[in-house]
Amino acid sequence: MKKLLLALCLPAIFFFSCNSSGSNSETATIDSTDTTTTMNKETGILTDAEKKEGWQLLFDGTSTAGWHSYGKPGAGSSWKTADGVLYLDSTKVDGKREEGDLLTDKEYENFHLALDWKLAPGGNSGIIFLIKEDSVKYKRTYETGPEMQVLDNAGHKDGKIEKHHAGDLYDLVASSTEPVKPTGEWNHAEIKLDKGKLDFYLNGTNIVSTTMWDDNWNKMVARSKFKSMPDFAKFKKGRIALQDHGDPVWFKDIKIKEL
Repeated sequence: MKKLLLALCLPAIFFFSCNSSGSNSETATIDSTDTTTTMNKETGILTDAEKKEGWQLLFDGTSTAGWHSYGKPGAGSSWKTADGVLYLDSTKVDGKREEGDLLTDKEYENFHLALDWKLAPGGNSGIIFLIKEDSVKYKRTYETGPEMQVLDNAGHKDGKIEKHHAGDLYDLVASSTEPVKPTGEWNHAEIKLDKGKLDFYLNGTNIVSTTMWDDNWNKMVARSKFKSMPDFAKFKKGRIALQDHGDPVWFKDIKIKEL
């Protein structure tokens, strides 16, 4: 009888043991997938190889050091950090909150920028660069800086507008393809500008490639919403901004290499 009971129990023990092992394996796979498009599996650090290549952190994973809100000495209270993530808290207190795009303290000319972003459903934001910070002359960062669009294509009204999709050079060049991930998942974005040659990458795919300041560029600007902004994209060196569009947005692994 004991031998019979043991024979009956062994398959059940084996089943639950395998099932438990499979569950752990699946969790590990999900965690790994979430980091495949990032440059590191840990936030706020650089690998030895990245350091040798000249990469520098723009976000240390714990604070807004090196950043400030447009036209202000420091970062606005809506920009917060937690768990290695820099994010916009759109919560209002008594119907108000401190608004403003978040800018790098330093200006950049030729650079390779890399970061991860994700949005809440229906969200809109952007990565703006070559900004001339003059809050008296220019009220908004986009009056001088081009933008890589950050958007929930399916949930935001801009998703129905050409050249306004995630990864687009906003209102100027549409992405050649749209490898954006579903809302709530991390996307890895890169902007590379080298002597006027501009490339956007999203999740490892080169989606925009153009040249700034040539005749074709000038024609594109003249056909865009920026035609009424005389100093749009006129500066070849400027700050980089994370846009406050009023929607929750998260950023991590923000780093740059000057070219």
